[in-house]
Amino acid sequence: QACLKNDRRAQMEIYDRYYHAMYNTAVRIVKDPATAEDVLQESFLSAFIKLETFKGEVTFGAWLKRIVINNSIYEYRKQQKLQQVPLESVLYKVEDYDGAEAGQGSTKRMAQKVLETLGQLKDSYRVSLTLHLIEGYDYEEISEIMNISYGNCRTMISRAKKSLKNKLTTSAI
Repeated sequence: QACLKNDRRAQMEIYDRYYHAMYNTAVRIVKDPATAEDVLQESFLSAFIKLETFKGEVTFGAWLKRIVINNSIYEYRKQQKLQQVPLESVLYKVEDYDGAEAGQGSTKRMAQKVLETLGQLKDSYRVSLTLHLIEGYDYEEISEIMNISYGNCRTMISRAKKSLKNKLTTSAI
C-alpha cells in the first residue's frame, strides 16, 4: 500500500527483500551479470509503475518474478538478434547457508556442478530448464513465455534434461 503512494522507503524495502532472488533468475537467463543488473532495474521500475495492476491473484514475489523473466527473455532475444556475446562466461554461485552441516558441503559442490553444466547447454535448453526446474514453471507457462508450442516445449525440456545428464555423466568420468 505504501508503494502505491510512491513511498520511497517502502519501495526500497521491497527492492531489498526481492533483489537477490530476482537477480539470480535474471542472470541464469541472460548469462551476463551486468545485463542481469540492467534487467533487474527495469523490472523493478516496471513493477513500481504498474503496481496498481497487481490484483493479488498470486503473491507479489511471483508477479515480480514473471516481470523479471519476461524482461530477461526479451533482453536475451535482443542480444541474439544483435549477435552480442558476453565478454565472460558466468559461473553460477550457490549461496552459503548459515549453520551449514558438514554433509551439505558435498551437496553444495554437486549443486554448483549442475548449475555450471546447465550454463554450458545450448541457450534454448538452458532457458527452458531454468524456467522448469529452478523457477518451477509448468510446460504450458514455459511454452507461453518462450513463444513455442506446448509439444515443442515438452520435447525441448526432455532433450535438455538428457543433454544435461549426458554432460554431467561425461564430466564425472
